[in-house]
Amino acid sequence: MDKSYGAECSMSIVFSMIQPSGKLGIGHYLGAIRHWEKFQNDGQDCFFAIANLHAITVPQDPTSLRNRSLDLIAFYLACGLDPDKSTLFLQSDIAEHAELAWVLSSITSLGELNRMTQFKDKSQSKKQERIGAGLFSYPTLMAADILLYQADLVPVGEDQKQHIELSRDLAIRFNQRFGETFTVPKPVISDIGGRIMALGDPSKKMSKSDEDSNNYIALEDESSVVKKKIMRAVTDSLNHFCYKPSEQKGLANLIELYSACCDVSIDEVVVKFEGKGYGDFKKALASELSDKVANIYQAYEQHRHKTSDLHDILLSGAKSASLQARKTLDKVYKVTGLSL
Repeated sequence: MDKSYGAECSMSIVFSMIQPSGKLGIGHYLGAIRHWEKFQNDGQDCFFAIANLHAITVPQDPTSLRNRSLDLIAFYLACGLDPDKSTLFLQSDIAEHAELAWVLSSITSLGELNRMTQFKDKSQSKKQERIGAGLFSYPTLMAADILLYQADLVPVGEDQKQHIELSRDLAIRFNQRFGETFTVPKPVISDIGGRIMALGDPSKKMSKSDEDSNNYIALEDESSVVKKKIMRAVTDSLNHFCYKPSEQKGLANLIELYSACCDVSIDEVVVKFEGKGYGDFKKALASELSDKVANIYQAYEQHRHKTSDLHDILLSGAKSASLQARKTLDKVYKVTGLSL
């Protein structure tokens, strides 16, 4: 977790969300959700959403989108999020997200959106006329998601840092133009686990959309599959166990995985396996990781079969979230002259 966390948030509003756009990966858990749970259990005021409005920036099958949204809330619960301690909700159930995004779009420049690296990455393989405007402007919606709840802290992966910076810029710009309205949020990026790299290519981020399934670990992978993927993961030919990310990227990535999975420091991992072979280390990592994934998936299956309970949790969460959302939007409409 970010080193400044304890000093900054004796009591803070925390916001984050994940898209229901496919398989949930180990990176989502290690880089995000396990930290959400810590914030929750520390007594912070937590809002964790399912970003289904963001999901439709690319074509979606409606039935699949509904099912994946239910899958995701079940995974949230399986990973330790508690609806009695955190507000869990579906983004599209709160109309204020889209309303605030429209207001913020009026102070967002095209240049800022053009510089968003994720848009560049996602649009590279598509013809210009087939790219939806939503894919271009979704960082403004993300800013609205965060600012709507007056979030102090936004725990995210390293790849989302640019979007949080835009949220901060828009909050400051709006406040300067219309008066103090929004809390300026701060990103919280885990020192370890914030950017898990692909098992077969440690030069790129682990992604659930990777064409090679051996590059990522999904939370629904069976134990035997997890172990096989770890044993096949790239290391190097040096056979020298140490943590040098610039020189031994593959090994460093696996050490970070072990550190995040077992919640121990990098130094502790190095001391534990110093002098041992890569094979011994991989076996230990495979065992720890497969157990973690199996426990999460077992809990997920228990929750996923209780569909009515999942709907009730999302409905209750939406009611709570809408109170804060409406309060913020009413203030925005007042200071901008949109309300009479």
